[in-house]
Amino acid sequence: MTTQHAITWGVAEAKNRFSELIERARREGPQTITRHGKSAVVVVDAATWQQATARPPGDRFVDFLLASPLSNSGLKIDRPRDSLRTVEL
Repeated sequence: MTTQHAITWGVAEAKNRFSELIERARREGPQTITRHGKSAVVVVDAATWQQATARPPGDRFVDFLLASPLSNSGLKIDRPRDSLRTVEL
């Protein structure tokens, strides 16, 4: 995702020109909205957001466990299969 922002908008201006803000985010890249002179949020197009937040392949917990050196070690863990234990809170 690009860190360079095409334009900075004040909250009131962004609200009044919201359609233009969206179009610029789609055409020109991320748009910064400021509140009280400080950056508050950045508007980006959906494709940029999806690319920035996509999980890389193999980033699931199950993949982590399967990649463990112990995954094929033959380690067996026995635990009682009786009823649940009582825990006082």
